[in-house]
Amino acid sequence: MSEFLLIHGSCHGAWCWHRVIPALRALGHTARAIDLPAHGADPTPAAQVTLDRYATAILAQITEPVILVGHSMAGYPITAAAALAPSRVRALVYVCAYAPVSGLSLADMRRAGPRQPLAPAIRVSPDRVSFTFDPDQAQALFYHDCPPEDVALAARSLCPQPILPQETALTFTLPDSLPRHYIRCTDDRAIPPEYQTTMSAGFGPGHVTDLQTSHSPFFACPDALAARLDSIANTL
Repeated sequence: MSEFLLIHGSCHGAWCWHRVIPALRALGHTARAIDLPAHGADPTPAAQVTLDRYATAILAQITEPVILVGHSMAGYPITAAAALAPSRVRALVYVCAYAPVSGLSLADMRRAGPRQPLAPAIRVSPDRVSFTFDPDQAQALFYHDCPPEDVALAARSLCPQPILPQETALTFTLPDSLPRHYIRCTDDRAIPPEYQTTMSAGFGPGHVTDLQTSHSPFFACPDALAARLDSIANTL
């Protein structure tokens, strides 16, 4: 069986994987989630967070090679971590995530998308160090098909998102031998599904699959997401 390390997206924390972890363990895997710096219970000030700090925080949690799973924004830090230490990563899995283009920042990629559904909900802090999402818009953007108790969990747990990591260009090279998989969410109202198709176009045959959910499959269909991750592990 495999070990999974699960990495959350913007404004989220390890808490968002609370249904997927037991589902993966029930399938015989080891699964953990971490808080990136300045997220969840991590005390790092937002002004001190960089993309490199995200990547090193991930690598600090890896002792044996893992399947590294990134949701949404986390496509960037998991790629950065794998580029720094590819021997510690068995595969990269992007869950409705930004799949980086070398030389571009996440913000560059978001602006290049065909639509900007997140733009009206972003609230930048006065010091321009971080942003939050308008709580009145969060459910419609991220959780429209999720259980009420998880929507409530998110409402009390979402945190400010440091801006610098998303404005930092990532130049990288990954080994051709490192498998990459993409899970598109076809009812995603945050990252347009058609843009997910564009970002995953270079992935290998059979390495792109769909879930018919919102931007939050970890809440909307945790068992199906775990089963999909299990299927990916079985190909390695």
